[in-house]
Amino acid sequence: MIRNIWAVGRNYADHAKELGNQVPSAAGNPMIFLKAGSSAVIGGGEFQLPRFSEDVHHECEITLRFGADLKFDALTVGIDLTARDVQEKAKSQGHPWTLAKSFKAAALIGEFKPLPQNLDSLPFSLKVNGEVRQAGNTSDMIHSIEKLRQYVVERFPVVPGDLLMTGTPKGVAALQPGDLLDAEIPGVVQMTWRSRA
Repeated sequence: MIRNIWAVGRNYADHAKELGNQVPSAAGNPMIFLKAGSSAVIGGGEFQLPRFSEDVHHECEITLRFGADLKFDALTVGIDLTARDVQEKAKSQGHPWTLAKSFKAAALIGEFKPLPQNLDSLPFSLKVNGEVRQAGNTSDMIHSIEKLRQYVVERFPVVPGDLLMTGTPKGVAALQPGDLLDAEIPGVVQMTWRSRA
């Protein structure tokens, strides 16, 4: 059981721009939000879209696992699902985003693999129904993986087995029932999920 998923918002400039948000400065602190560990779907397969949202977006992300020493011991590809209509309503009212980010099956988590040698130049991508929707590289992150790790460990009650989702590149879009999602870190891991209503 995963206890906590520490997630990073607006860590790719082009993604921040596509949602009309201000691009954060690398000199500032990362934006961290929490997804319940129990919201995770581990491994591929089917997942259910929430019935209270009509605009659930995919956000493909490099996802890392904290080891016993709170350094990363494995990684995979993950998809942070966001109920965008619910999120926008909450933001407009000054309310937390919890319902938009931490519903059942809100985190699709692939199989964990050993860490590659270079985490700072790692490509990853997401296809939906065979069409590339997102393609990113950790070299484009505003805050590096190690900076994120240090920031989260210093400020939050991180425990071994927790996950860090490191942010998503541009190309987020709504999912429909029956969509086939193929997420990949080339040469490391490839995972497939299918959405259902």
